[in-house]
Amino acid sequence: MTILVESNHKLEEYIPIAAKLMSYDHVYAEQVGFIEKSANNQAAAFLQMAGGEFCGNACMSLAAFLASEREIALNDSTEIILEVSGLEKAINCSVTRRRSGFYCKVEMPIPQKIENRIIQYEGKELGVIILRYPGYIHIVIEVDDFGASIRNKAESLAKLLGLTLGASLIGILLYKAAMQEMAPLIYVPHLDTMIWERGCGSGTASIGAYLAWKHEATIVAEIKQPGGIILVNASWHAAEPTNLNIEGLVGIVAQGKAFIDLSIDNA
Repeated sequence: MTILVESNHKLEEYIPIAAKLMSYDHVYAEQVGFIEKSANNQAAAFLQMAGGEFCGNACMSLAAFLASEREIALNDSTEIILEVSGLEKAINCSVTRRRSGFYCKVEMPIPQKIENRIIQYEGKELGVIILRYPGYIHIVIEVDDFGASIRNKAESLAKLLGLTLGASLIGILLYKAAMQEMAPLIYVPHLDTMIWERGCGSGTASIGAYLAWKHEATIVAEIKQPGGIILVNASWHAAEPTNLNIEGLVGIVAQGKAFIDLSIDNA
């Protein structure tokens, strides 16, 4: 679940607004993005996430929303360019209207570096794959199950890395290779939010990049997640992943006004 805020607010209000909207006693969602006007004449909008992070799901959500405003016909497609927080370059989105919603294909950032590391954690060695992006880091850990023990370790590790690395987002991606199944944990230090997401677009892209790096081959994979399946395409060329994108169906389930008391002036 993604919430997009259309109304204009001060930048310093983004974090408290997002925190309120994401709370269990309010609208509740996994991430909140703010729609701003882009300085890029070719971009349809600028998506500013509350914590300044990049979010693939929010990109798909905004692309679907903008396509709905264009009122494209059933089975027709439209191309949308977005500027997004956490990235320097705009990204391309292709949206097709279907009876069940909007099918989105979104260009994703390529990791700057992928490395296999053995880290000392709680007195034991833990093998992880680190994918570094501008401003955020994803950690892939191959596991046999998604039990409470490994989830607790993932949460502690996310907190630790959030304190030490200075990244806008830490993603711990538990991955069961045999089932092509992922359990994504996303921690945003600026918001101090930690969520086991039902679906993670940027995490899916990282799994695709990891698989292309691991097998040194182009990868097309359906990554199962608690909320459904997201398709990832990762090309492999000159010893690095290229042309990384994700695809998935987005449904617009509600649109309206949220009333929030921030207990500050002009809230």
